[in-house]
Amino acid sequence: MSQPLAERMRPRTLDEYIGQKHLVGQGAVIRQMIESGRISSFILWGPPGVGKTTLAQIIAHSMEVPFYTLSAVTSGVKDVRDVIQRAENNRFFSMNSPILFIDEIHRFSKSQQDSLLGAVEKGTVTLIGATTENPSFEVIRPLLSRCQLYILKPLEKDDLLSLVERALHHDNILSKRHITIKEHGALLRYSGGDARKLLNILDIVCGQEGDLEITDELVVSHLQQNPLAYDKQGEMHYDIISAFIKSIRGSDPDAALYWMARMIEGGEDPQFIARRIMISAAEDIGLANPNALLLANAAFDTVMKIGWPEARIPLAEAVIYLATSPKSNSAYNGINKALEIVRQTGNLPVPLHLRNAPTQLMAEIGYSDGYKYSHDYPGHFVEQQFMPDALASQRIWHAQENAAEEKLKQRMLNCWGKRYE
Repeated sequence: MSQPLAERMRPRTLDEYIGQKHLVGQGAVIRQMIESGRISSFILWGPPGVGKTTLAQIIAHSMEVPFYTLSAVTSGVKDVRDVIQRAENNRFFSMNSPILFIDEIHRFSKSQQDSLLGAVEKGTVTLIGATTENPSFEVIRPLLSRCQLYILKPLEKDDLLSLVERALHHDNILSKRHITIKEHGALLRYSGGDARKLLNILDIVCGQEGDLEITDELVVSHLQQNPLAYDKQGEMHYDIISAFIKSIRGSDPDAALYWMARMIEGGEDPQFIARRIMISAAEDIGLANPNALLLANAAFDTVMKIGWPEARIPLAEAVIYLATSPKSNSAYNGINKALEIVRQTGNLPVPLHLRNAPTQLMAEIGYSDGYKYSHDYPGHFVEQQFMPDALASQRIWHAQENAAEEKLKQRMLNCWGKRYE
């Protein structure tokens, strides 16, 4: 029986690797490490199917060092210690450290992660971890401080289409047939930026013999006949969390509860759900109802204290409250616009009157000169410039149409006048 298409098409070199140019393109950090012959420990964070495991294997092959793999789902502390012992035994004086790749490192317990610290710090192994979860929450601080963190992005449309073309023209089975792509919308839509899922779908669609023209209708019909064939081992995870968040954002508590129930029945980590609720409270409800973030945070704390199955109740309470709350993304838009301005304008100087003057020399050259202390004025406000000179008239935050932000807007109009119209 032949290997699945996704495995047959697994890249063996950086030149075959598709996507993640910010990490492996010319001059990018991981390519530079490989070319220099010195790899430091790092963690790859990104959604499924974007090339985390493949990249680790390419690195090991390029460096020509022993490569050990552990899965956090099936390995315990003993397995970690056994691998470290083998790495010590196989380490020669002139060799680079063996590479230890740990898939789903976020599933390692604290004791399992602790067992890695000494080997990573001494250079017994070079650790490459892969995770779909935010390492800030899931990886212990001492281990995180010993590793660089690199973020992998979902593959873009051009990357996915390149992957399909490469499979059709270079796979030793598909390249022998006449297969053309008439429509690619369904392929891209069902893959969700996941290369492995895309190739699994292509494998299903191309299962019939002879020449083939791939259309959206053909893809949909095959996936309806094989609803789980391209979604093994919980890869609907990101589709369902997306539906969950969009249901909250769309003010549909019934749908939000349904999708959360799907996650609960699927064995999802309650902390994962609680964190997504907190993010939604800040991003989608925001200033329209600031209490939403307080309730979401309280739900997270409660989940940490009581666990399943009781945690479903405070989570449901938070979800209903968020879904039924008025919505605003003005804070989300505001910080994104501010970041965009900073990236475009660079390090603009702080106006002199806003600078601190802890020394006599700083005071003499004008630091803090002309600053007006707001509390000395009626209403604890006095008009003065707080932005850099080049951005003095720049607007960033814009109130949205809801009762809470209307009050904030009116106060800004009273303070600043036409600037906040």
